[in-house]
Amino acid sequence: MKCSLPILIFCILLCSSCSYEIEKSDLLGRWNYVKVVNADPEDITSDEELKHASPAIIFTETNELIIEWGGKQLSKGKYRLDGKMIRYTESLEGGRTREFPFLVSKLSDTELVFQTMEKNYSRVTAIKQR
Repeated sequence: MKCSLPILIFCILLCSSCSYEIEKSDLLGRWNYVKVVNADPEDITSDEELKHASPAIIFTETNELIIEWGGKQLSKGKYRLDGKMIRYTESLEGGRTREFPFLVSKLSDTELVFQTMEKNYSRVTAIKQR
């Protein structure tokens, strides 16, 4: 039984380190895509296409989320944070909306990795623009 206490403490520390919440201040700004992987069929957007299209996701202080591709606004709406999730409500024509979540698997001062939550997910790696 002497061994079980250190193992229990290690497990508690491990679990608590994995359960972080995203802070809005860490997301704010423009994140330029450097890698886009689509799951099914597996497809990685080429470096040349990314360079040409300059895709990005932008998080504003007023909880707006904007996705740009090819110098144009591809999508715009509102977001809210929920643990490791970015819950995005996209504004569509005619006053309609569409909701979907992004799961954040990595967030640092310089790098953001997130993916859609569909079976045929897309995973994006982005670098923060300074």
